[in-house]
Parts: sequence; C-alpha cells; structure tokens
Amino acid sequence: MKPGVRALGIAESFRGHEGTTSTLCGTITRASRVTDGFVFGSCTVGGTDGTDAVRDLLDRLDREDVRYVLVSGLALAWYNVLDLREIHRVADRPVCSITYEESENGLEAGLRAAFSGAALEERLATYRRQPSRRPLDVGGERVFVRSVGLSDGEEGEVLRAFTPEGGRPEPLRVARLAARAADRWESKQGPERA
Repeated sequence: MKPGVRALGIAESFRGHEGTTSTLCGTITRASRVTDGFVFGSCTVGGTDGTDAVRDLLDRLDREDVRYVLVSGLALAWYNVLDLREIHRVADRPVCSITYEESENGLEAGLRAAFSGAALEERLATYRRQPSRRPLDVGGERVFVRSVGLSDGEEGEVLRAFTPEGGRPEPLRVARLAARAADRWESKQGPERA
C-alpha cells in the first residue's frame, strides 16, 4: 500500500454511568504513520446514537482523501451498537470494526442482561444486521474484524498496512489516546464546559 493512503480511526473514552456521554475521537493517519487530522464528538452511554455520532464526525471532517474507516469496537459506550452498513453508506468507503477479545456468544447475552423491551429489540435488530466477525492475525496478534466494502483478503492487507506493531492499527491507537486525553480534560473542566 502506498504510504500516503489515509484511514480514519474512531475510538472512544468514557467515565461515568448510563446517561452520560462518551468522548469520541476520529484520527486521520497515513499508512506511513503520519497523523494529519483530528475530530472530536460524543455519544450517549447506554444510548442508540453511536451511528449518528460517527456520521457527524465524518460530516465535520469532510475529507475526501480518507480511503478507509476503522472503528474500535462495534458497541461503543455500554452497548451503543453501531450500524456498520449505514456508516459505509454515508462514508461511501470501506468500514472495518476491530475488536481485540474472543467471544463465543457475541453481544446478545450482554444486551439481554442490560436491556429489555423495545430498548433490547432496537439494539438486537441493529446488532443482527452487522456482518459476521472473523479472526485475523495482525502484527503477531489476533484481532476480530467485521467489515463492509472489503473482501476477507483486503481486510488483512488494510489492517496490516496501518499496524506497525502489535494488533492495534495506528489510526485506532492514536484515536484512543486522544479520546482519553480529551475525556480527562473535559472531566476536569466541570459540567459548565460539557
């Protein structure tokens, strides 16, 4: 992959309980490991606005040079389940969700334990629309990937191109660090700044 190819990595950081917000960061990183853009946003912890929050990040960035969208996880902020197919439609480029832990049963058991009624059904419907999760070896570590707009072989090529070491792609690593820093800063500013 050419060193100038760019990916947008989206990660989150949150402290608190249901009803509060989670800080999102989108980081544009080149395959050469140069970071050349940031955007921040938020979504509701325990809510259903994660997909809209990612759409907002994409709209505010307005960067046609981004070739791939990488998201750390499928369920942000305590089961705020993303719709990868909708993000792909809006972004008009391939989308990958990367997780780092093996799970035999996926999210359904956790969703059923945390929600009931219409809140559960809405989250289950979104979750069931997502592509299946597949293991992939990247940088000597195993990650788990769901993607829209990429074949199995392309997933590996893209993730390896953006992962200099370990299993976390650089756009996601930097986005996670920036989201944590922004979250810490925001928490110290008090409610009047939020």
